[in-house]
Amino acid sequence: MNDDAPKSAIELAMARLKQKDTVAGTTETPLTEAQKAAIADTRQVYAARRAQAEIMHASSLASVVDMDSLQRLQEGFRRDTDRMTRELDEKIAAIRRGSGEV
Repeated sequence: MNDDAPKSAIELAMARLKQKDTVAGTTETPLTEAQKAAIADTRQVYAARRAQAEIMHASSLASVVDMDSLQRLQEGFRRDTDRMTRELDEKIAAIRRGSGEV
C-alpha cells in the first residue's frame, strides 16, 4: 500500500495506538494454538450458558402476571448475562496472559 494514500479513521486510530504501545514499551505477542483453542472452548461454554439462561428466562416469562414480576425477571436476566460476559472476558484475559487459570 502506498504510504501517501489517504487512510481511513480506523487506520489512523490503529497507527496512534501502535505508536502509544511502542512508547509505553508494550509488545504484541501472538497467541499460541493452545491459547486459541482454550479461548474458543471458553467462548463455546459461555455461549451454551447464555443460551440456557435465555431458555430459562423465556420459560419464566410465561408465568409473569404483573409488571413488577416482569421487571424483576428482566433485571435478573440482565444481571446474569452481564456477569457471564464479565466472567468470559476475565477468563479470556487470563488465557491471553498465559496464566492458565481457566
